[in-house]
Amino acid sequence: MPDEKPSVSNPAGRRQGALSGWDNEGGAGAGGPQAGLGTGGAQTEVPQLTNAELVRLRVRVIALENLVITLLAELPGRRLELAREMATYISPRPGFTPHPLTIHAAAQMINLADRAGHFRGATSA
Repeated sequence: MPDEKPSVSNPAGRRQGALSGWDNEGGAGAGGPQAGLGTGGAQTEVPQLTNAELVRLRVRVIALENLVITLLAELPGRRLELAREMATYISPRPGFTPHPLTIHAAAQMINLADRAGHFRGATSA
């Protein structure tokens, strides 16, 4: 049942609970976030972001990036390697045209994992 809350007493339940919120974000429908955006439907125009909004967004991204590095630095060795491997899931698949944003996103994921490696084993003073 979609209205049931996943169990938070186990790691799989916590992960499912965190991911279940994504289903309703960004106007996601049953077919995913792009459902209902076909060429025949009326599209709502998204207003341009103001400079102040862009600055706040950049600050938030920097904060999140550093938080991710912190979390990755605490992962056991195999888990950190798994984080690097996840980049292959968004890399272009054989036979498909590579998109520059996809390639850049995969490189950023690997970069975050590499940067986290610099902090592994660092002791707090």
